[in-house]
Amino acid sequence: MCTAVTYQTQDLYFGRTLDYDFSYDAQFVIAPRNFPFRFHNIKTMRRHYAMMGIAYVLEDYPLYYESVNEKGLCIAGLHFVGNAVYRAKGEKPYSVAQFELIPWILGQCSSLDEAKELILKTDITNAAFSQNLPPAQIHWLISDRSGSITLEPTKDGLKMYENPVGVLTNNPPFCEQMFYLNHYIGLSAKQPENRFSKKLNLQLYSSGMGALGLPGDFSSPSRFVRASFVKLNSVSQNSEEESVNQFFHILNSVDQPRGCCETSDGKYVTTIYTSCYNADLGVFYYTTYENHQISSVNMQKENLEKDRLILFPLQKEEQIKMQN
Repeated sequence: MCTAVTYQTQDLYFGRTLDYDFSYDAQFVIAPRNFPFRFHNIKTMRRHYAMMGIAYVLEDYPLYYESVNEKGLCIAGLHFVGNAVYRAKGEKPYSVAQFELIPWILGQCSSLDEAKELILKTDITNAAFSQNLPPAQIHWLISDRSGSITLEPTKDGLKMYENPVGVLTNNPPFCEQMFYLNHYIGLSAKQPENRFSKKLNLQLYSSGMGALGLPGDFSSPSRFVRASFVKLNSVSQNSEEESVNQFFHILNSVDQPRGCCETSDGKYVTTIYTSCYNADLGVFYYTTYENHQISSVNMQKENLEKDRLILFPLQKEEQIKMQN
């Protein structure tokens, strides 16, 4: 249960919430240009665009949840349980496993157009990282300054959709998520007019009544509608501070507090972290469930010619600024 969004002011901002009932020991990981990416069916990529993102590192391999490369191309993978179908063997020129897709695209594509061309030549296979780590059921939001697409592996093949809202949640498939927006065509950030009946003198009694009916539950379709409404109606100035602040407010609209979404085994879904990437400047911002203070890492301050991963543990302890 996650939500990914894009937001553009002077720069492009990309990020997501990761919502789940447990967490691997994820870190912020920079893969420099000379870190060798190994692939099951393709020769090792020994030099590539540098990339950064949240990943679970296993056997010195970053299993990225989302990532942004130095050219400003962005990818986030979100759960697509029950609908994701991978091929046992690819028929296209390139076959990559589900967990290899992010470095495969970000390592060699500098734009969304280049990513689309590569995807048309690529199959996603069901090869597992290891016996204890089977392929996750995922679909992806892929973006740059020119726009976004949604990539979905389904029983009918690999589907690529233009994504005009720059938002993605989990199930159902993206085309159905987009259709749900039709149900809310009457919502507005402006105050409504009385269209119920001219015979009644109905009154506005609160601000924000133009958005009456905006779903507030934590289901995937509702989060898609809510995040789309908030993102598409968001207003901020172009400065870095104002843009980043607004981006976190957008994603906070779908934040999941502990206790409000209970799983079948008695656990609770929470927003484990919220990420924000300035894709143009190569700067990463994040908060965690336990720590609402925004922390940041600048990829450009690191040596991007190295051949080893650069790791930053997430700051999880709450940091409160005392004023007296």
